[in-house]
Amino acid sequence: MNQKPDLGNLKKCLRKVRDPRIDRTKRHKLIDILIIAILAVICGADSWVDIEMFGNSKIEWLKTFLELPNGIPSHDTFGRVFALINPEEFEKGFMEWVKLIQELTQGQVIAIDGKQMRGSKDLPAGKAGIYMVSAWATANQLVLGQRKVDDKSNEITAIPQLLKVLELAGCIVVVDAIGTQTKIAKTIIDQGADYILAVKENQGHLYEDIHDLFEDDWKYNFKGAPYRYAKTVNKDHGRIEIRQCWSISDPEYLANIRDLDHWKGVKSLVMILSERQIGEKREVQDRYYISSLESDAKKILQAKRSYWGIENCLHWVLDIAFNEDHSRVRKDHAPQNFSILRHMALNLLKLETTVKAGIKAKRLKCGWDTDYLFKVLAG
Repeated sequence: MNQKPDLGNLKKCLRKVRDPRIDRTKRHKLIDILIIAILAVICGADSWVDIEMFGNSKIEWLKTFLELPNGIPSHDTFGRVFALINPEEFEKGFMEWVKLIQELTQGQVIAIDGKQMRGSKDLPAGKAGIYMVSAWATANQLVLGQRKVDDKSNEITAIPQLLKVLELAGCIVVVDAIGTQTKIAKTIIDQGADYILAVKENQGHLYEDIHDLFEDDWKYNFKGAPYRYAKTVNKDHGRIEIRQCWSISDPEYLANIRDLDHWKGVKSLVMILSERQIGEKREVQDRYYISSLESDAKKILQAKRSYWGIENCLHWVLDIAFNEDHSRVRKDHAPQNFSILRHMALNLLKLETTVKAGIKAKRLKCGWDTDYLFKVLAG
C-alpha cells in the first residue's frame, strides 16, 4: 500500500472551498477531511460513522499523502464540518473537477430532473426532505452539477440557476413539464444549446393548441401533412414497448399555436405515442413537446429515450448502490454536501470501465483492492 493516488486535480478544485470553522477549533485540515470523505464514499461509506471507520482502517496509507496532524477526525467532526461548508462553493469545486476529468461530448443529451432525498426528512423538527435538481450527461454518463430546491420554492427557480453555470454549447437539454417555462427556454438558447421541453395540460392553451393540431391530422393518419416520423420497438421479458414520434417545423403549422413567439428558438412541435404491452395488458400514452431542433423525429425520439434513462442511470443507482433514500444525514448543509460526495464517487466509478460490474460491486472492490481504487481515482 505504498503507492500514492494522484489527487492533484481534485485537491486543486477542493482548495477553493472556504473553511467555515473558527481557528481555535481547527484540529484537522479541511482538505484532509474532504479527501477522506470522498475516498470513503467511493469505497462504500454511507454515513459519517462509516467515513471515520474507513479513515482509521486506512490511516497508515492516508498518512502517505495527507497531513493528518491529529489523526483521523471523529464522525462528529465530519458531520459538523459538512453541515457548515457552503454547498455552493463545494458544488463549484465539484463542477470544475468534472470539466478537468472529462470533456463533454458535443451533441449529447443533458437530462435535467429532480429527486427528493427522502431520508433527509425530519418530521419531529418539521423539516421536509430536501429536493435536488441534477444535470446528467447521458453519453458521458456523468453528473454535471446539481442545485437544491429552496424550501419555499420549486424546480422552476432551481433549473435556470443550474443551467447558467453549466457549459451546454452544442448539447440538447431535455426537461420535464415543470421546466417548460419561457425563461428556461431562453436560458438554454443563450447557453448555445437546444431544448426539448414537455408540454402538459397545465400549460394552458399551449397544450390545447398542440394537442388539437396533432389530433386533427391523426384522424387522417397524417396523410398529406409535412411530418417527419420515427418508430422504435423494444421487446424484453414478455414486455413490448413501442414508441412513435411525429415532428413538424412547417411555418403554417407553427402559426396555429398561440403565443409561440414567446418561446425563444422554438422550431418544431412534437408528439410521441408510447405503447406498452405486458401480457394482455396494454397502455397507451401520448405526450407533446416543443423543441428548438428542426423537425427530425428520429433524433428527437432518441433524445427523449436518453432522457428517460436518467431514472435508471442516476436516481435508481443513488438509491440502490448508495442507499441515498435511507441516509440519515439531515443537519444544515450536510444532506446537500453528502449528495455532492455521492455524485463525485458515482462519476469516478462510471468512468472506470475495466471491471464489468454494477456500481455497488465496484464500491466494494475499491474498499478491498487499493490498486483498483487507484484506477478509479485516475478517472
